[in-house]
Amino acid sequence: MDKIQVAILMGSDSDLDTMKKAADALQEFKVAYEIRVLSAHRTPAALDKYLKEAEQRDCQAFICGAGMAAHLAGAVAARTVRPVIGVPLSGGIMDGLDALLATVQMPGGMPVATVAVNGARNAALLAVQMLALEDPKLRKALVDQRDKAAARLAEKDAEVARRHAKE
Repeated sequence: MDKIQVAILMGSDSDLDTMKKAADALQEFKVAYEIRVLSAHRTPAALDKYLKEAEQRDCQAFICGAGMAAHLAGAVAARTVRPVIGVPLSGGIMDGLDALLATVQMPGGMPVATVAVNGARNAALLAVQMLALEDPKLRKALVDQRDKAAARLAEKDAEVARRHAKE
């Protein structure tokens, strides 16, 4: 069994396009991850088995994407003391608001960090920040990424200012 640092879980393969953004971000930082489709409702035994195996492989954090009732993150949080990051997914009659509320409103003692609706990339970056607490190279990579983002924004600002300068 390969060691993983972060597990990306979703309740349905229809969530893959959104959750792949988390995988892409983890890949940028060379963080070992895997993606699985496991349901808190339809495959609870498989979810339990997977979580035990992931912890044995030293998985440090779980990113869970779910829409509507969004029980996956809470179900994972109930079964591990490792950090769980919930990604509420858009869809259904409330277009993600229901998933956001379900993910944010966990009972006391069952924390789930929650990002924006469809915020899979931010979920991955939050997981990287957690891992960086113990990994100086990862911390430097995060600082470098932020510096590059700031430099790109400064370039765009200068370009907009040049194009719209009063003469």
